Amino acid sequence: MRAMCRVLRVHPSGFYAWLKSGLSQMAKRQRRLTGLIKQSWLESGGVYGYRKVHHDLLDLGESCAPNTVARLMQKCGLRAQIGYKRRPGKYGTKPSIVAANQLKQNFNVAAPDRVWVTDITYIKTHEGWLFLAVVIDLYSRRVIGWSMDGRMQTSLALNALLMAVWRRKPKAKVIVHSDQGSQFTSMEWQSFLAAHNLDASMSRRGNCYDNAVAESFFHLLKTERIRRKTYKTRQLARQDVFDYIEMF
Repeated sequence: MRAMCRVLRVHPSGFYAWLKSGLSQMAKRQRRLTGLIKQSWLESGGVYGYRKVHHDLLDLGESCAPNTVARLMQKCGLRAQIGYKRRPGKYGTKPSIVAANQLKQNFNVAAPDRVWVTDITYIKTHEGWLFLAVVIDLYSRRVIGWSMDGRMQTSLALNALLMAVWRRKPKAKVIVHSDQGSQFTSMEWQSFLAAHNLDASMSRRGNCYDNAVAESFFHLLKTERIRRKTYKTRQLARQDVFDYIEMF
């Protein structure tokens, strides 16, 4: 210790006093934030990235910057789960079918059935993941189509879109905005759009703000209904989500 004090050019009594003083307020805050970040990330099933974890911290009344959350998550080795998004191939290839971003974050629509947005999220159960696909009308911000399944296939997204078409029976062409997940770049999805007078629009890769309305709905669903829950079965999760969408 005395050798260290000589290197640091401090008096031994001052060095020992510093050791006894404990952590600084900044260090204590970072330790608390790290604990809350880990809790949010674990409760999401290891799915959430720093943006959604940051939303969770804000809900808890913690005032912090998104960059702080990103830095602490990186320090702890916590990463978002890519999940259903199409990953680049061995040579960094892009999805085979990518539509232009017609929405361009313009979420104000003058009439119903002009623009629909769609997305998929995860719900944790003791039986495994339950996947939820929704279609939202941008004009009313209401869910007009939804589908749930234990497996994430193209049919999950197609069933939600089929419900929306059956319910609304749009007379004119509708823009359907999604991300570049594999379900939305598949040939089956594109064929369904063409057969029902629907026009594809896609977010830029890795930009969740391009589909902010769908992200906002999922955030509300998890905050108001399924936050900190793990359902015993997928059926119980289905019933609760159905009640939230159709009744609540």
